[in-house]
Amino acid sequence: MFSRDNLFFGGIFAVTTVIFMIWGFNYLTNHYTLFVLATLFGIFMAFNIGGNDVANSFGTSVGAKTLTVKQALMIAAIFEISGAMLAGSAVTDTVRKGIVDVSQMTFEPMLFVFVMMGALLASAFWLLYASKKGYPVSTTHAIIGGILGASIALGYVTMEEGGSVFGLVRWNEIGKIVISWVVSPILGGMASYGIYWYLKKNILDYNDTVEEHIDDIKFKLAQLKALHDEATATAEEKASYEEQVNELHRLKKKSNAFYALRTHAPLAAAFGVGMIASMLLFKGLKHAHLGFDNTQIFLLIATFSTLTYGIVFSIIKVMHKDSPHKATMRLFSMLQVLTASAFAFSHGANDIANAVGPFAAIIDILATNSLNAQSAIPVILMATFGVALVAGLWFIGKEVIDTVGSRITEIFPVTGFAAELGATFIIMLATVLGIPVSSTHILVGAIIGIGMLNRNANWALMKPIAMAWVVTIPVAAVLAAIFFFILKVLFGY
Repeated sequence: MFSRDNLFFGGIFAVTTVIFMIWGFNYLTNHYTLFVLATLFGIFMAFNIGGNDVANSFGTSVGAKTLTVKQALMIAAIFEISGAMLAGSAVTDTVRKGIVDVSQMTFEPMLFVFVMMGALLASAFWLLYASKKGYPVSTTHAIIGGILGASIALGYVTMEEGGSVFGLVRWNEIGKIVISWVVSPILGGMASYGIYWYLKKNILDYNDTVEEHIDDIKFKLAQLKALHDEATATAEEKASYEEQVNELHRLKKKSNAFYALRTHAPLAAAFGVGMIASMLLFKGLKHAHLGFDNTQIFLLIATFSTLTYGIVFSIIKVMHKDSPHKATMRLFSMLQVLTASAFAFSHGANDIANAVGPFAAIIDILATNSLNAQSAIPVILMATFGVALVAGLWFIGKEVIDTVGSRITEIFPVTGFAAELGATFIIMLATVLGIPVSSTHILVGAIIGIGMLNRNANWALMKPIAMAWVVTIPVAAVLAAIFFFILKVLFGY
């Protein structure tokens, strides 16, 4: 049964795909059948990235009830595509040209098209299965496993021409990536643990102590009022009761319930904005030629952070009608929208490359009949795959959102903010360095870090998730090798 929303988002997805197909027919002079198939495989891969990785990215925000699925979709549409188009080039190059050595390629270039097509299709099918099971897995694992398997198959095919079964794979690059996969969840967990520990100790625990103190005062006030209202109370006793009541009211006012929130929340917000601005100015907009030197950029970051500090401080000052707990949840719900947006930007910068990189290599070969060392990635390609990614979030992302948002550990706005901010920091750092890390491992590690601090991590659920992580590379590799041979036979190469 299709709702209006499904028809609306599905219609946009279909129209965008058709427009891209028309562009491709004008861009290429031949190989139209291969182009159509490759486009379907690439868009299918981007769709499943949205259903797994983007759903994984927004699980904390939806689980904390900070965002609805529709709101998450809107943020994903804006920031995922922006991240891909502004800051994704370095990672795209690493995935496309760093894993496989094609510098001395002597075989038919079309065979490499089948390598990338097989990798895209294999990765997409595995991601679809994982998404339906609710397992957040790594699209980076999947695509690199696919490229590995198909490249080994290509090596087997070219053995008679002097090739080697394993000769195309740059194992040193694979080693670096594997190390980053091991380290990234640990770093994600450490980052979120540290951020949440700071917020818990300085805001949440303080708020609990103050609210307990205020509750004690309210109880004593109620007792005094009852004594004051007794008919047998003398005038002196009533006067004494009134003095005690006034003293308790003064104590209640001195219980500065918003001290911790005013002191620490603006600092956390300023840090988050400063980090996001650093990524945007130093990396994301470097191709825009804004003309700023490093000193000016640091001044801009300081300005954004200071402005954020003042805005958050002002917001807290008008929240005094709320209890400390309610005010904290409301404030961090706002801040979590900020971190969700930043996480979407960093995810788009890093992980859309898993679909765009192989497809860019495909259309480069179809257009030139050779694999060039460098080739421009058309803007329409990034935009189309970005739309597919957002569509995947809408249509098949629910199970992964449920897993990340509520089943690994309890998520509320403060923990969601800490997990997203910690994960964003690690992913942005990796993007700046051009390393294709797994945002899934980082964010799940960050959520586990929160669960460890709160002592409510669902370790039983982590067993099948960890197993899915382990088998992602071999499953994608085997499927990609099979698809490579099928495509080779179908097209007569």
